[in-house]
Amino acid sequence: MYAIIKNGGKQYKVQEGDFLNLDKLDAQPKDTIEVKEVLAVGGDEFKVGTPYIDGAKVTLEVVANAKAKKVVIFKKRRRKDSKLKKGFRREYTRVKVTSISI
Repeated sequence: MYAIIKNGGKQYKVQEGDFLNLDKLDAQPKDTIEVKEVLAVGGDEFKVGTPYIDGAKVTLEVVANAKAKKVVIFKKRRRKDSKLKKGFRREYTRVKVTSISI
């Protein structure tokens, strides 16, 4: 069984036992989070919500809070002697999908 959930303006296809990197959440490791914004559930039969499925939820367990690898943004305008170099590290919360219920 799989589900399509919405979190932070993005959609994720999840199954039990999957690990996800979600946008930073205010949660500590070993906390439990319930996501009730379930857009669709598939498996034996496929259900689509309008926009969400009533009573469906996905339970997530927080594994860790971390930062991603650095992304370097470098802009150069040729012949202008103009350069810009910035770095960015996304903060995320790593979660494990423990259960999907309809």
